[in-house]
Amino acid sequence: MTASTTHCCRSGRARAERPRAWLAALLLALWSCAVLAGSITLREVRLDHGEEGYQLSTDVAVTLSQRLADAVTRGVPLYFVLEFEITRPRWYWLDEEVVERSQTYRLSYHALTRQYRVSTGALHQSFDTLDDALRLIGRVHGWAVVDTGKLTPGASYVAALRLRLDVTQLPKPFQLSAMSNRDWTLESDWARWGFTAQAGTHR
Repeated sequence: MTASTTHCCRSGRARAERPRAWLAALLLALWSCAVLAGSITLREVRLDHGEEGYQLSTDVAVTLSQRLADAVTRGVPLYFVLEFEITRPRWYWLDEEVVERSQTYRLSYHALTRQYRVSTGALHQSFDTLDDALRLIGRVHGWAVVDTGKLTPGASYVAALRLRLDVTQLPKPFQLSAMSNRDWTLESDWARWGFTAQAGTHR
């Protein structure tokens, strides 16, 4: 093989490797952006029926953007709202709103103890890492959402659930920043499913 032939082979391989290297760099950039952007994903939702009514259990994956994580560690509390609703479809008019429930979680960081705290009402729990605190926010078990007698046995309903960051509860300067910066926007899609009310809901 002559020197010119060897040079051509090397040039051909270099040209073939360039698109691969460019594609790998693009995938890495997209993955980095996804991680930095943060996300809320509903992985499992269950609505159980009991003597007292219905209880909701769910597992939500919560990831903060770098901007939100930095804000927490610098003393800015974040408020997450878990929203649940039940509607009854009506072919002749708008759907009937039967149940609307919400639960708020306050995520904060205490510099003196170097711990993250998650508060719900008067209850609170502390964690050594941010990931552990976010796991608690995403783990809901046996949340009573519908009392006995609220639903009609045999009737069809649609349940919906989502978790979102409530930017309206941020300090005022951060609220203004959230209006113009998508890094502060963090919410899951609505999970919706139909079900038939079971007998025994009424006493």
